[in-house]
Amino acid sequence: MDRRTFLQSSASATGCALTASAQEGRSPNDRVTVCVMGVRGRGSSLLTTFASLPDVDVKYVCDLDENVLGARVEQTAAKTGRKPQAIADYRHALDDKSVDAIVAGTPDHWHALPTIHACQAGKDVYVEKPDGHNIIEGQTMVAGMKKHGRVVQLGTQARSGIFQASAMKYISEGNLGKVRFAKAWESSKQGSIGNPPDGEPPKGVDYNTWLGPAPKRAFNPKRFHGNWRWFFDYGTGDLGNDGVHRLDVARWALETAVAAEGKQLPTIPKVVSAHGGKYYFDDAQEWPDTMMVTYDYAGYLLTYEMRVWNRYPLHEESEGAAVHGDGGYVVIGNSRWRAFDERGKLVKEEKNVYQDVAHAQNFIDCMRSREKPVADLETVGHPSSLLCHLGNVAWRVGRTVKFDPATYSFGKDQAANALLTRKEYRKPWLLPKISEV
Repeated sequence: MDRRTFLQSSASATGCALTASAQEGRSPNDRVTVCVMGVRGRGSSLLTTFASLPDVDVKYVCDLDENVLGARVEQTAAKTGRKPQAIADYRHALDDKSVDAIVAGTPDHWHALPTIHACQAGKDVYVEKPDGHNIIEGQTMVAGMKKHGRVVQLGTQARSGIFQASAMKYISEGNLGKVRFAKAWESSKQGSIGNPPDGEPPKGVDYNTWLGPAPKRAFNPKRFHGNWRWFFDYGTGDLGNDGVHRLDVARWALETAVAAEGKQLPTIPKVVSAHGGKYYFDDAQEWPDTMMVTYDYAGYLLTYEMRVWNRYPLHEESEGAAVHGDGGYVVIGNSRWRAFDERGKLVKEEKNVYQDVAHAQNFIDCMRSREKPVADLETVGHPSSLLCHLGNVAWRVGRTVKFDPATYSFGKDQAANALLTRKEYRKPWLLPKISEV
């Protein structure tokens, strides 16, 4: 039996419980076994977070860079007293029936396949944002999660934040009056990446697998660690990097405010427009460094503003979200939220921190209860990630786009439809068709 057949057949027997072997003889107090993959940047933080949870065993640490992998294994062993196994291929962990979940801190172009394969193998998934490299990847991830009854948490940690939840409670009580507008912004200052020449991959790096489904091309140090997010092949720009966090909170706040009026915000905006470009940096980056996106929900408006070449305090927050009503407005930053009346007078303020550990623990708890996590892929993670993908498509085609949720396409807009997914997935890293998930 080949690996693909095994993944599909093993998933069909698991239903909505923990993997069959993991479920047998276990009590709710037993530990959860995970594999953490992609452990250099954000993934390193995820590894530290999950290793710190008292009910979690990190059995595997997975990375394609031997220089990173060895160090992370030793750090985890020193922290927990248990040395995880170092692997380069996450599918080894999928073959291990004792593994309950995959934790993915990989680049954007490696979010979809591990998530889908893990769901097929009967594993739950914690995957970093955005939900995929493109719209169809996100849709396919949701389809895989639903078909195999898995718990999938997206790494939008604000959904587990104490002060964010407090802000939503305040908004839900109708304190802002009639609300029709929300905004998100990002101004975390970035630097130029220059225009370095191509070269050879570092020793110990499996560069071919790192490219995965993306087109084959020569190695370049600025298309690799850290900077991959600025290129069409691998990332989603700063809109999908940091913007997804701000948009998720802004959408959450707008949705909460609309619900306080007894109404419902549509899941998908009616039309999306985007403007901007590379106005500041003269380097190899492909995505914009300056950008404005407008999401029209037919009666409600959500905007996103991004300038990654300067620091500026909008509402005294370098990055954040705000929701405006005729009775006042609320501003939500990274460590506090503030409420103002209609004349701009501060009426309430609370401070706290982002909840990485709480977000990971929520995922573990929901693995046991089989309830939806706070950043459930279908109801929270994909809708917020979709905003980023829609904004990027509108910017790339240079005009307002209209997305049809019924067909999951841009109708007759061929140029926009061409950006729904990759033109081609490089073998053997093919994206399954939805009917095959």
